[in-house]
Amino acid sequence: MNMMQWVKHIALGVGASLFALGIAQAGVSAPLKPSDFEPLATKAAKPIIPIEERKCYSCHDNIEEFHSGGRHATVNCAACHDAVDHLKSAKEKDMGKRPVTRTDHQVCATCHADQYNSFVKLNYASQARLEKASFKSRSPLFDKLMEGYGFTIEHSEPRSHAFMLVDHLIMDRTYGGRFQLKDWMHVSDAEGAVKGAWNVLTDKEPSTSEQKKFLAQTVTAANPVCLNCKTQDHILDWKYMGEKDPKAKWDRTSKVVDFARELKHPLNCFMCHDPHSAAPRVVRDGLIHAVVDRKLGTYPMDAAKSAQITMKKVMFQRDGKDFRAIGLLSKPDSNLMCAQCHVEYNCGPGFDLGDAATGKAPEVIKMSDPRTNLFPWTDVMGYKKVMTKDYNFKDFKHAGTGALLAKIQHPEFETTWGSKHERAGVECKDCHMPKTKASADAKPFTWHGQQSARNMTQDTCAKCHKGWTVEESKYQIDAIQNYTRGKMTKAEFWIAQLIDEMIKAKDKGVDELTMTKAKEFQYDATLYWEWWTAENSDGFHNPEMARASLTKSIDASKDGIKMLRDAMGAVKK
Repeated sequence: MNMMQWVKHIALGVGASLFALGIAQAGVSAPLKPSDFEPLATKAAKPIIPIEERKCYSCHDNIEEFHSGGRHATVNCAACHDAVDHLKSAKEKDMGKRPVTRTDHQVCATCHADQYNSFVKLNYASQARLEKASFKSRSPLFDKLMEGYGFTIEHSEPRSHAFMLVDHLIMDRTYGGRFQLKDWMHVSDAEGAVKGAWNVLTDKEPSTSEQKKFLAQTVTAANPVCLNCKTQDHILDWKYMGEKDPKAKWDRTSKVVDFARELKHPLNCFMCHDPHSAAPRVVRDGLIHAVVDRKLGTYPMDAAKSAQITMKKVMFQRDGKDFRAIGLLSKPDSNLMCAQCHVEYNCGPGFDLGDAATGKAPEVIKMSDPRTNLFPWTDVMGYKKVMTKDYNFKDFKHAGTGALLAKIQHPEFETTWGSKHERAGVECKDCHMPKTKASADAKPFTWHGQQSARNMTQDTCAKCHKGWTVEESKYQIDAIQNYTRGKMTKAEFWIAQLIDEMIKAKDKGVDELTMTKAKEFQYDATLYWEWWTAENSDGFHNPEMARASLTKSIDASKDGIKMLRDAMGAVKK
């Protein structure tokens, strides 16, 4: 089967309404209803002046293979590309004038209005901006346990995908307070945020790109890699894995303020849907690198499933050299589409652990190091080996104890591996982006305004659990999450106790070997707890793994405390 046949084979089986995932957040029940899909205000689209596609194909033969055989074969190139100047320059043999490529959602909304309207519909059932390190959220002791890391400045619960770029830019831990909402009324302007972040934001000092503090209790912890999950507006100017290249405007070491200023749209449609063929795909380079380059497969804990659902890496060249890549999926799988962002990944500088055998001390690594764009692609039980043994890496130094620790991002996908739902074939979209209708007689489509299954149980839980009422569905969800939250709270208490004992032991002169062992206990206790503050389902995605991990955290803290108390007792004697 040649490339064209292969793409056509995939594209014919793809519904145009799959997207990324939602995250499980508790909230008030809000069943889907027709009023949720009332058209929102949009500007009239500019008339498209079609161009002769053969002119494009004459140079872009790889695109022809996608476009002519896919579901978008009838969509003219001019729908997404303003190529008038480009075609003129090509005729004059001046290939320097690249076509303008639209990355906004309005391009797709022309045909997929229901999907767009659900994407920008404000979800009141989800919480407004909420700090995780508060007694109303999941991790009240977070600041003490992660002291020294930027997330202790602000670590908020996620809102809907419409706000994912805006919320990153205004976070107290990212740009020192430089970027702010024009006023607080814009905090609920979902469509404004989708049409362009700078519709709702202002820059306190547009004359400089220097990273510095503009407000008290802020830090400048953002970098170009962490922006790769918020948007792919820069997809044509970013080389694979963020490597430096004369043809790449941006890379891992770019000035992040300048980079951020050029970005506008959150979670572009083309991150999950190939714009030329409509085939299912991913574009996040760290994911492609893990699945294909490192040969770990799409489901590394399930060889049979990995063989069934595959990813094909397709490289695009610039000046005859490999430049960027996409990952084409052999079949639609919203789990993998969502794994572009809802996954544990390292996206920042940290510590190379050195080599005790040779006496090489740990040292700070910078964004130039490829480990700053890395998907470990393992579950919580395998994380320590992958990162400390295979990659010799830890994220940050705890300010109170000096221990080098891990910082986990948002590992929803890896958490589902081996769970009852995952083994039953349930995908992210089934619980967070179900099929629904704009009206009783309308054609079903996939809801793109992702939210918790708890807010729409008749379209999610009750589809499989026949006969469940809304109340029973919520009761089942709450039972799992409440139990897990209890274990999270206990794990936090015991890590806090371990930190206190480590500081006491150091003051009392406990030997360095014992203190080194205590730091390893702290690493384990923190890892097996913090995974669940970063993973946004409060254990629902995998209750069994949550319990196993959190109790392992508690055991590590208690073992460390006992060792230190014994050592302090010996010092007194």
